[in-house]
Amino acid sequence: MTNDNKLHIIIVGGGIAGLTAAIALRASNRKITVLEQSRLSREIGALISLQPNASRILRKTWKLDKEMEEARGLVDEGMRIYDVDGKLVNEIPLLSKTEYGGDRIVWHRNDLHTALKSAATSPNRGGDPATIQVASRVTSCDPVEGNVTLESGEVLTADVIIGADGIALRKYVLNDEPAAMPTGSSERMNEDPNSGESWVSEGSMEKMMEIFAEFPSWVSNIFKHSANIGLWQLRDMDPLATWVQGRVILIGDAAHPMLPTQGQGASQSIEDAEALGAFFEDVQKAPSLEQLDNIFKQVFQSRYERVSIIQGASRQAAKPGTKKGEKTVTMYTTLETNSIVNSLIEFLIRSPADSMDYNCTYRGAKQWVHSQAGSAV
Repeated sequence: MTNDNKLHIIIVGGGIAGLTAAIALRASNRKITVLEQSRLSREIGALISLQPNASRILRKTWKLDKEMEEARGLVDEGMRIYDVDGKLVNEIPLLSKTEYGGDRIVWHRNDLHTALKSAATSPNRGGDPATIQVASRVTSCDPVEGNVTLESGEVLTADVIIGADGIALRKYVLNDEPAAMPTGSSERMNEDPNSGESWVSEGSMEKMMEIFAEFPSWVSNIFKHSANIGLWQLRDMDPLATWVQGRVILIGDAAHPMLPTQGQGASQSIEDAEALGAFFEDVQKAPSLEQLDNIFKQVFQSRYERVSIIQGASRQAAKPGTKKGEKTVTMYTTLETNSIVNSLIEFLIRSPADSMDYNCTYRGAKQWVHSQAGSAV
């Protein structure tokens, strides 16, 4: 492995998951390198929300109050559910939920990304600052040897490799990678949702208005003010068999891509990062492969069931909230297979307030493990 006494960590991907992993893992005697394939000259995207379970980690675990203020987020006061006639059928207040210990906050993605990048690389925080290496696309990885090869031909070695890049490292971790599935209206709005790996294509105002014809006019009229229509494919995927192989662990969308219907995608990435920080807290030097496997197992076991439940609930929430031919919102769904996990998913979908409680009362990976052990007794 590496030749000095430092713990060398490579994070593949400089998005929300990668930057928060760098923040969580910062400590003395660690060299953290974030490899980002783009030049980070323009972070693509618009609105992004973090749920209370994630904003609490940013503020209370990582002490990022200053960075969050500079990112100019807006606190969300609550959620409302309407039927297709525009009638309010449910309202979930958030500001009164003091038990969450955090707020649901929305940002422009670029502002949040800039704040996280600053926290990861600032020399004024505890631990050695991370280094971000842009224009560094990873083309191959050896999980056992702990190295990655860049498009330039450069080979980088580390004690720990974190795949926070979406899909690039997934094939090196899994023997049989499941296929991503196009979902919902993307199949009707995009002529060829399976074409290559392109996630964005040009849309049609006429086609979009046709898709949303049954929605209240106060919803669809907003679309008419759009200068450009872009289509982002929403692809779904079953939970992966594992996130770990050798010195590599997947996090974020690389480990558990999910639909945005629970608003938990970025928040679950931040929970993953917190888990890495928690279980690597006492690691002072490069671990052996056996020691690393034990740490990775703790991270995986602390995260897998919870994130799979939220991933499944996100899938079910994307289905119509009304029965065919009816307008009453019931959020009713029945899963094909019966299990404890699926029973919980069904329960959460039928009760949005309980779903928020399940998602947002999270207090970190180690506390979660402790609480699950207690409930199993």
